[in-house]
Amino acid sequence: MSKKSKTAVFVEIIGRAFLALDAFIDSSLFNGKRRAIAAYTSYSAFLDRFHVSGFGKFAVEMACEGLTLGLAGALVALALALPAFRETSDEDWLKREDLAVTFLDRYGVEVGRRGIKHDDSIPLEQLPDHFIKAVLATEDRRFFSHFGIDVVGTLRALTVNARASGVVQGGSSITQQLAKNLFLTNERSLDRKVKEAYLALWLEHHLTKREILKLYLDRAYMGGGAFGVQAAAQFYFGKSARDIDLAQSAMLAGLFKAPTKYSPEVNLPAARARANDVLSNLVDAGFMTEGQVYAARRNPATPVDHSARGSPDWYLDFAYDEVKGLADEGKLGNERVLTVRTGLDTGLQLHAESVIEDMLRVKAPAYRAHQAATVVGETNGLVRAMVGGRDYGASQFNRATDALRQPGSSFKIFVYLTALLTGKYHGNTPIDASAVCIGDYCVHNYDGESGGSMPIYTALAQSFNTAAIRMSIKIGEFYWPAKQSYHLGKIAALGRSKIVETARKMGITTPLVDTVSLPVGADEVKMIDMFGANALLANGGRRATPYAAIEIRNSAGALIYTHEANGPDPLQVIPADKIAEMNNIMTHVVTEGTGRAAQIPGIVAAGKTGTTNNSTNAWFNGFTGNLVGSVWFGNDDNAPMENLTGGILPAQTWHDIMIYAHQGLDIKPPYGVAPGPAKAPEIAAAPAAGSAADATAPRPIIGLSPRAARALAEIGDLARTDKSRSAELTTPVSVAAQMSPAAVSAGQP
Repeated sequence: MSKKSKTAVFVEIIGRAFLALDAFIDSSLFNGKRRAIAAYTSYSAFLDRFHVSGFGKFAVEMACEGLTLGLAGALVALALALPAFRETSDEDWLKREDLAVTFLDRYGVEVGRRGIKHDDSIPLEQLPDHFIKAVLATEDRRFFSHFGIDVVGTLRALTVNARASGVVQGGSSITQQLAKNLFLTNERSLDRKVKEAYLALWLEHHLTKREILKLYLDRAYMGGGAFGVQAAAQFYFGKSARDIDLAQSAMLAGLFKAPTKYSPEVNLPAARARANDVLSNLVDAGFMTEGQVYAARRNPATPVDHSARGSPDWYLDFAYDEVKGLADEGKLGNERVLTVRTGLDTGLQLHAESVIEDMLRVKAPAYRAHQAATVVGETNGLVRAMVGGRDYGASQFNRATDALRQPGSSFKIFVYLTALLTGKYHGNTPIDASAVCIGDYCVHNYDGESGGSMPIYTALAQSFNTAAIRMSIKIGEFYWPAKQSYHLGKIAALGRSKIVETARKMGITTPLVDTVSLPVGADEVKMIDMFGANALLANGGRRATPYAAIEIRNSAGALIYTHEANGPDPLQVIPADKIAEMNNIMTHVVTEGTGRAAQIPGIVAAGKTGTTNNSTNAWFNGFTGNLVGSVWFGNDDNAPMENLTGGILPAQTWHDIMIYAHQGLDIKPPYGVAPGPAKAPEIAAAPAAGSAADATAPRPIIGLSPRAARALAEIGDLARTDKSRSAELTTPVSVAAQMSPAAVSAGQP
C-alpha cells in the first residue's frame, strides 16, 4: 500500500471517530432532555398531591414565612449571643475575685477591703430568713420560678416607667443583675442589656437558683466600699449578717437599687424611707403580715457612726486591680488572704475629693462640665490619691484608670521632648508657628491666631498647634535619609513615628493611631498613663509605672512582696540632660503660659494644659520636685463643654490640691530646674485665698502605730537612698543657661 493510501485511510478513521462522538453527544442530550422532562413531570405530579387552597394555603404560607423569619431570628440571636458568651471563656470565671485583701494607708491604718473569700463566707442557710425575703420581695419576687429573665416583671416595669415618663422601676432579675456584676460594667447601653440577658440564661444553665442568689448577695456593691451583705452588715451595723434584725435587713435590702442614694452613711432619712418601702414589699408579696413588720416600721435601723470618714473607693479599686495582676503573674504564690500597705495619703485623698466636688458643684455648671478625675502621686509612680469621678455609687467606672480620652495639647510634651532628643533643639531654639498644611490637613491654633518665629519654650507655653505640627515635620527631616527625595507626607509620618516611640518609652500604653493630627493630641490616652509620663519627667527620666502597693503580707503576717524588691526596675529611658531641658521649658507654661492658674507662690512647678476640639476634654498635667498630679474635666457622653480649657478648672483644681499636698514638705523644684524663691509663709499655713480649699484645715498629725512607725522608717531609708542617687545625676541646666550665645548658636536647626 502506498504512502498516500495509508494517509487517506487514517483520515477516514479519524472522521468516523468524530462522527461517532457527535452522534453520542446528540443522543445523550436528547435522552437527557427526555429524562429531565419525565422527572419534572413526575415531580409535578408528586407536588400536586400537596396542593392546598383557600384558608389552608394561607396557613401554609404563613407557616413558611414564620419558618423563614424564625431562621433569620435564630441567626441574629446567635450573632448577639456570641459576644456575651465570650465573657465566660475564662474557665475560672467564678474565682475572678477570690482574693480577700485588707488595704492599709501609708501610715498603716486600715482603709478598706476588697475581694471575696468563697470558702469561709456565710452560707445562705445562715442568713436570716427575713433578710432573704426582703431581698426577694424587693428585687425579684419570681426568682425561683422564672428562667433567668422575669418577663412579667419586665413588662410591668415598662408599663410603670411609661406611665411615669421616666425610670421608676427596674426590670432586671437577680440573675441579670448578677450577670452584670460578674461580667459586665454599669454602662447604660442596648449592647450591655443584650449581653446581660444572654449571660443570665447562661448562669441559670450552669448554676442552681441557690448558688445564683448566694453569689448575688456576696458580689453586689452596697455602698461605703462594702461588697456583699456580710461586708455591708459589718460596715453599717458593726455585726455579722447572721445577726441583723428585720429593720436592719430592710435597710440593707434597700441598698441594691442605689447604694449611694440610699446609703445610711450618706442620707439616713432616704435610707429609712427606702427601708419602709422594703417592708411594704414584704407585705405586698405575701411574705410577711403588717403586724410582723409593724415594730420595724416604728423602730427603723440606725447605722454605726464612722465619723464621716469616706471610703477611698477609686483608689482601692486601682490597688485591688494591681494586686490581682500580681497574683495572676504568680508573684504572690498561692496566697489569697492578703494585707496590703499602699501609698494612700488619706488626708490628701479626702481633700482631692472635696476639691473635685466643690469645682463640679460651684464652677463647672457654667462650663457644662459634669465629671472630673485626678491622680496625685510621687515622682517614682507611687499613687497617693485618686478620684475617678464624681459619684462612686452612681458609677464605679474609674475615669482615672480606664477612660480613653483625647489629651489635646497635653500630648505635646512627647513632641517637644522628641525634638530635644535630636540634639538640634533646645529651650531657646526658634520654631516657626505659622500656618501649615500636610495634604488636606491644615492645623489651626485654639483661638485661630497664626504665630511667627518664636523660641520653643514660648511655643509650648502658649500651646501653638502649628508649632507642634511643624516640629513633627522637623523631627522627620532629622531622621530622613539624605539621599532620598523630599516627601512632606512621608517625612511628617516618620516624625510622628518617633514621637510615638517617645510616648511609649514614657509609659503610654493605649493605641496611638498615626494621623496627621497626632502631635496635637488627637489620639486617646488614659489619665494614669499621663500621670506616669509626667512622673518620669519629674524624676529625671526613669520609668515611673504607677502603682499603689508598697508591701504585701499574707494571712500570717509574713512579707511576701515589696515594690522596691519585686517591682519593675526604674530604668533610665530618657537621658537626664534632655529631661532637664524639657522641664525648664515646661515651667514657662505655668509662669507665663496657658497654665498660669496652677501657680503656687514659692513653689516651682512645670506642667502642660490640654484642650480638645469643642472643649470635650480639658486637662492639666503638672509636677514639682515632690509630687505629680493629673486633672481632667469633661462629660461621660463626650458632650462639648462651654469654652472650658485646661488652663481654667483643671489648672485651678491642680493648684488647690497641690497647695494642700505640699504642706510640711521640704519643697524641691522639678528635676533640672533651678530652685525658686523661699517658700511663702502662707503655703505652709493654709491654702491660697479664693481657692476651693480655703476652709480646709492644715494636714493633721496622725498618731502612729508600731507598724506605721516601722513603715515611716523604711520610707526614710528610701528617701535617703533617693537623695544620694540624685546627687550623682548630671547638674541641671536652666533655660537661662541654655540661652547663652553659645547655646543659641549650637541650637540652630
